[in-house]
Amino acid sequence: MRMNPGMLCKVSVAIAPRAEEPVVELCQRLWGQSPAIWTDAQHRSTTASVYLKPGSEWGHRQRAALLAGLAALRRAGVDAGSGPLRVERLHRRNWADSWKRHFRPLVFGKTLLIKPSWSRRQSARDQAVVVLDPGLSFGTGQHPTTRFCLAQLVRIRRRQPALSFLDVGTGSGILAIAAATLGCEPVSALDVDAGALRVARANAAQNKVRHLIRWRRADVGALPARARRRYDVVCANLTCELLLAHRARLLSRVGRGGRLVLAGILARQFGAVQRAYEASGCRLVVARTCGPWRSGTFVCG
Repeated sequence: MRMNPGMLCKVSVAIAPRAEEPVVELCQRLWGQSPAIWTDAQHRSTTASVYLKPGSEWGHRQRAALLAGLAALRRAGVDAGSGPLRVERLHRRNWADSWKRHFRPLVFGKTLLIKPSWSRRQSARDQAVVVLDPGLSFGTGQHPTTRFCLAQLVRIRRRQPALSFLDVGTGSGILAIAAATLGCEPVSALDVDAGALRVARANAAQNKVRHLIRWRRADVGALPARARRRYDVVCANLTCELLLAHRARLLSRVGRGGRLVLAGILARQFGAVQRAYEASGCRLVVARTCGPWRSGTFVCG
């Protein structure tokens, strides 16, 4: 069934928290986009939702493919949850309004405020402000891995006013936008998804920093082995597999004594990532665990 113009199809499934990463990969394979993940801490429930754009199709074939993918994860030993699928038709306005109760301003001390456009929260004196609404691209700062990256950027920026910054896997562009808003220079951002880059550029334009960021569509695995430019801070919010497979490419982009912020890692996988990067001469200086996720900042060189 093809949706009417202006309508979104919301496909939701209850999942186990530790299944977040494989479910994200499954949705990317089926629809070419990441699901929105919402965790209700009070009821200890996690829901993955994909918002299919107008013109997309949803029917028996798509339902069967999703159910088969979830079943395959369970056979592989992943607790993907057993909740039924829920399918809703939403007007774009209704979809946007439904997110407003979930997205609250994020405050990083007196340095940075990230808020949706409908928030009336006022910034503190000299506090940088990023306005970012939830969209069909990943990254609003609500996810613990993104929050870790933002907190590390703010922390490093306080100690080192002059910073260059690279965002690998930019998604909505939130990290690059925050870096540019905080005065980092130069700022570069890359993503393999052309749709994500369009959203990121639009978000940057809304915050009047698009011209301050160098955008590039690229797969981290296709980057030159040796980088022309090195950065003071490199953030890579990627999967464990990508961080391990392309360690040399990422490290070649970090300046001597620079910081490499790694996120997107399940806690049980973090040890392997830490050992690999320490074997390359890096030193872990900060690590945080939030739910199933563990992230870390390394000093390189």
